[in-house]
Amino acid sequence: MQLDITDFPLVWLHRDSTASSHDDALFAQFEALLARQQAFVILSEEGLDEDGHAHPQEERKRAVLWMKRHKAALRAYIQGMVLVEPSAAKRLAGKTFAVMFGQFWGYPLHFGTSRDDALDIAQHLIRAWLPPREGNNGRST
Repeated sequence: MQLDITDFPLVWLHRDSTASSHDDALFAQFEALLARQQAFVILSEEGLDEDGHAHPQEERKRAVLWMKRHKAALRAYIQGMVLVEPSAAKRLAGKTFAVMFGQFWGYPLHFGTSRDDALDIAQHLIRAWLPPREGNNGRST
């Protein structure tokens, strides 16, 4: 996996078939993002895996240990993950997975029907994190 932070706070996650999914570089990139102490959203155009996103036991164990060390920062700064999934059937099937995903990682998983839809969802998540603007006396509009 590779991260593209060019459009931060929108962070694109891309599969990289030449690298393992949980290598040191990916963990280091996530740690650098969390160290910014700013909200961001992870997006991916790859949708749900047909194979159930299976990983070797050692990779899963390493990811769990990393997640436990960074749990507070993950919950504080990652506002969600948005997958582009054009298939209505896959989005529906993904709802159960999204609940488990959110409980494990501490941030929600959303599905967009297209890249534009995913970007709209991500922008909404980022705006929701921002504090209210001065001058509105704390009232929502």
